[in-house]
Amino acid sequence: MRSQQDLRFCTSADGTRIAIASIGSGPPLVRAAHWLSHVEHDLASPVWGPWLAELSKQHTYLRYDQRGCGLSDTDVGDFGLDAWVADLEAVVAASGLKRFPLIGMSQGGAVAIAYAVKHPERVSHLVLVGAYAQGAARRAVTPEERLEAETLVRLIRIGWGRDNAAFRHVFTNQFIPGGTPAQHAWWNELERLTATPENAARTLEAFHEVDVAALAQQLQVPTLVLHARGDARVPFDQGRQLAALIPGARFVPLQSDNHVLLAGEPAWPGFLAELRAFLGATPAEGLEGAASEAALTPAEREVLRLVAQGLDNTAIALQLKKSEKTVRNQVSSIFDKLGVRTRAEAIVHVRDRSAGG
Repeated sequence: MRSQQDLRFCTSADGTRIAIASIGSGPPLVRAAHWLSHVEHDLASPVWGPWLAELSKQHTYLRYDQRGCGLSDTDVGDFGLDAWVADLEAVVAASGLKRFPLIGMSQGGAVAIAYAVKHPERVSHLVLVGAYAQGAARRAVTPEERLEAETLVRLIRIGWGRDNAAFRHVFTNQFIPGGTPAQHAWWNELERLTATPENAARTLEAFHEVDVAALAQQLQVPTLVLHARGDARVPFDQGRQLAALIPGARFVPLQSDNHVLLAGEPAWPGFLAELRAFLGATPAEGLEGAASEAALTPAEREVLRLVAQGLDNTAIALQLKKSEKTVRNQVSSIFDKLGVRTRAEAIVHVRDRSAGG
C-alpha cells in the first residue's frame, strides 16, 4: 500500500465541491460517502487506518467526503438522497470509472443502493455494511423511537461544537463501543473536525428520513450484506430486513458490538475474508475484465438464457415484461461480467458451459 494518497476535487451537479481520495493500486474499489468522514484526517486514524491498509492491498481504494463534511464544501443547501447520489455520479465521472465494486457503509448504504439501481451497468458488486433501508424516523413505530431520533439531532445542535466532548461521546459509544481510549478520543475529534453542528444536525435529519426499501427490491447486481449482531447505531434486524429485500443477496452476521469494525476484534478477519471472497468471485475492475457467470444475478441469468435462444432485446422485454432499456442494461452488464463483446460470443459461452457439464 502506498503511504500517501491522491487527493483531488470534483464538482457535483448543483455546484458543490466534493473531495476525493484514492490510495493503493489495482482495480478500483469505491466507497459511497457516509457521515463522519474526513479523507485527510482518516490517514492517521486508529479506526479507519486498518480499513485503508486492507482495502487498498489489491485495489485502488477510492472514497470521498460527503457534502457538508470533511474537505468537501460546507456551505450546502441540499442534504438529501438525490443530491448524495449526484455527488457519487460526479466522483465516478471525474475518476473515469466504467465498472467497479461499490461499498455502502452505514448511511452510505442507501446512497449505494440508489446509485446501483440507477446505474446497474456500472456496479459489478454491491457490499452493504451496517446499512439500512429506512432511516430512524421512517422506521420508528413507537413514540419513544421517534423521540430518540429527534433527541439525537438536538444533542448535536446543542453540544457538537463544545470543547467538552461529553455530547459527542454519546455518538462515539454508538459507533465504536468496543474501542480503546485512543480510538474513542480520535473519533470524538473526528466528529468536531468533520462538520459544523448545524451541518451535522441537518445531515442526521436527512438520513433519518431516507427510505430505499422499494429501490432495494429493484437491485440487479450481486450483493453482500454484512451486519454486526450488537450494532448500537443501526440495529441488527435492519440488516436482516435489508438483505431480505434485495434479490439474491447474501447475508453475513458479524460477531461484534461495533458499528464500525475495529482491527483486532474477532469479527475483523472474518469480515475481510467474506469481502475478498465476494469481490474475488469476479476480477471485475471496472474497466475491462473477465468475470465469471457466478456473478450474474438471477434476473441476468434469465436474460442470458433467452439471449442464448437467439431472442433480441425487444423479444426478451416482452417475454419478461420489462422495458427494453432495462433489458439493454442487463445485457450490457452480462457481457461485462462474462468478458464477451457480442451476443454471438455470449451464446458460445453458454453452449460451452453446457457442454462441459
